[in-house]
Amino acid sequence: MADNPLYDIRDERFGALVIGSAALEELYSGCRWAEGPVWFSDLNCLLWSDIPNERMMRWTPDGTVSVFRSPSNYVNGNTRDKQGRLISCEHGGRRVTRTETDGSITVLADSYKGKRLNSPNDVVVHSDGGIWFTDPTYGILSDYEGHKAEPEQPTRNVYRIDPASGAVDAVVEDFIQPNGLAFSPDETKLYIADSGSGKHEVPCHVRVFDVVDGRKLANSRYFCSLDAGHPDGFRIDVSGNLWTSAGDGVHCFSPDGTLLGKIRVPQTVSNLTFGGPKKNRLFITATRSVYSIYTKTNGAQYP
Repeated sequence: MADNPLYDIRDERFGALVIGSAALEELYSGCRWAEGPVWFSDLNCLLWSDIPNERMMRWTPDGTVSVFRSPSNYVNGNTRDKQGRLISCEHGGRRVTRTETDGSITVLADSYKGKRLNSPNDVVVHSDGGIWFTDPTYGILSDYEGHKAEPEQPTRNVYRIDPASGAVDAVVEDFIQPNGLAFSPDETKLYIADSGSGKHEVPCHVRVFDVVDGRKLANSRYFCSLDAGHPDGFRIDVSGNLWTSAGDGVHCFSPDGTLLGKIRVPQTVSNLTFGGPKKNRLFITATRSVYSIYTKTNGAQYP
């Protein structure tokens, strides 16, 4: 393991999470900025976003890659709700949408207090059906990943969509640029990345909050920061370890915030998800390509 150039081991606990003989496999190349991977166990496929090309792609284990949706309205982050439906963050529409089983699209959120959202970025779903998403300005900074525009919201917030009423509430309002987010396996904590502006003189770390009554956040505190690049998308495994995108690959942090190790990836990583029949295969979106690698652990996200 120590001799494998794929891994950068910082803590012996990392050895129990990765496979020494595993290979980093490039599944597809040809994106302009790959993002938002989401695994569909029931359909045995991976979907992801290619934001500047305004399309969503689909990969199946036989190696087939096809276009899932084009135009995509510059979709970025994706997840699934508890009914298995696709939930997406659209830069182009500045909204969060749900793809119904018949293929139609339902708008879940596109405004807050009568003003348009900035550009929803990443999204997770709580077991109570509440949908939580981040709303930085990356999709309106230029025409490359959306449509250039002035923000209407005075702050870059994290929101929750109530599953019963559909009401949109801001749960955090003090981020510079909120980005990736994920619940702990027991949903008592929510991790949220603040990627700042991409510059190191502003916040560029992951914070963690206590989840109160499934609806609110409390006790904000620093969790970790990266020594290469800035945190974008991330996922949690069944043991509560956080696997995050980084400038030099994937970084893995223990629940106490210790950097356990890295998986080196030849391109800047944007996001990742666990998938495969046993959720032990890490799928990684990295600039132009999608990679995968098998691990000894399993992803905590469902379905």
